[in-house]
Amino acid sequence: MFSVGERDSIRERLLGLAEGDPAVVGAAITGSHAVSGGDRWSDIDVAFGIEGPLDSAMRRWTELLYRDFAAVHHWDLPSGSSVYRVFLLPEMLEVDIGFTPAAEFGPHGPNWRTVFGHPAHAKEDPSPCRRTLVGLGWHHALHAWTCIRRHRWWQAEQWISALRGQVLALACLRLGHPTSHAKGAHLLPSEVTAPLNTTLVRALDEAELTRALTAATAALIAELTLADAALAARLAFALSDLCVDGRPPGSNTPLC
Repeated sequence: MFSVGERDSIRERLLGLAEGDPAVVGAAITGSHAVSGGDRWSDIDVAFGIEGPLDSAMRRWTELLYRDFAAVHHWDLPSGSSVYRVFLLPEMLEVDIGFTPAAEFGPHGPNWRTVFGHPAHAKEDPSPCRRTLVGLGWHHALHAWTCIRRHRWWQAEQWISALRGQVLALACLRLGHPTSHAKGAHLLPSEVTAPLNTTLVRALDEAELTRALTAATAALIAELTLADAALAARLAFALSDLCVDGRPPGSNTPLC
């Protein structure tokens, strides 16, 4: 495992190399280090504004990461005009470098600290849409149920876990916490998270998967009831076939 000193030294080396690269007209520290300083396990997140073709700059930087930093692997995450190239270095150190055209180089949220260059005005990240989170919730529940019917146990488990993630996202949205990748889940009160323990799949068989799906669907309906009781009631009835005994959820039953 990398040490804090090793990580910080590598980040400073990367930023120094960026300042000496004519194609890099701006650089910033992003992620947790930009605002809170991160912690012992935080990775390296930086963003570069690139003058000229992104692909040639990315190719040069990739060669540099493998040659001078012993990168083990990398992959790309496109986002709008930017490409985030994610590297794995020895000692389990992740380095994320965002490559963005110079004209669009700038913050998309609060986790940003300019190192050099002149970033564009901050762009607001669109708030997650409750409609989409709810839609993904019932979508995942339906697909989990279908997989159980087909005896595809592993796929059913995957969809149940994904459904639980949407319940967490909806709770985070309601309480004003980050919604993506369960980043705000640790901030939720225990009365929200404790009931989700019953949604964990304990064995890959039809009875257990159906039980976990019932619990996860019930959690979805319960969370939605706090924000839109009418929609929750409609979805509860529509999803009643997913329950252990087929009953629609209501005030007299803890089932889904």
